[in-house]
Amino acid sequence: MKLVQDWRKAWKWHSTQLMAVAAMLPLVWMQLPPDLKTMIPDAWMPFILPVIAVGAIVGRLRDQGN
Repeated sequence: MKLVQDWRKAWKWHSTQLMAVAAMLPLVWMQLPPDLKTMIPDAWMPFILPVIAVGAIVGRLRDQGN
């Protein structure tokens, strides 16, 4: 496996940050009290992770400067 040249700066990339959110979301969800979970409509549930994933793709493709 070959890493990108600036892999040490990966934590600054929006794509990395969004994928970290996607990875932690199920763990955070399990810890939320039921009254907070009811604030998110059930109809939104299938779209939350795909929206984060698309954001990560856009974040990876977008030039974020130095």
